[in-house]
Amino acid sequence: MILLDASAWIEFFLESEKFSKTEQIIESEQACTSMITFAEIANWCNKNNKDVSECIKFIKNGSEIINLNEGIIVAAGRLNYERKKKIPKWGMIDSLILATAQMYDLTILTKDRDFRDLPNVELL
Repeated sequence: MILLDASAWIEFFLESEKFSKTEQIIESEQACTSMITFAEIANWCNKNNKDVSECIKFIKNGSEIINLNEGIIVAAGRLNYERKKKIPKWGMIDSLILATAQMYDLTILTKDRDFRDLPNVELL
């Protein structure tokens, strides 16, 4: 199973040259998405005049949604502290994505180069 971050979904919605990897994962029913990704997608939709509800509906239909829980949130706090030592611009949402992937033993599909030094990450 693969955890799609917001950048993977955005590539899909844009039908960019990199969207086929996301499409392949969705079609093979191996896609997961963290609930926190909805915030990033909503932000992107608002900036780009896209229908937020349609994009969220598509994500819900195309992937298994993983809700946040106390374990993920506490792990994200620790990861955020550690990652900021290496990457000062590292953000809490990235930590929540990373913690989710670690908790569920998922590979992260992302375009975000800040993840490049981590295991179980596939860069678009």
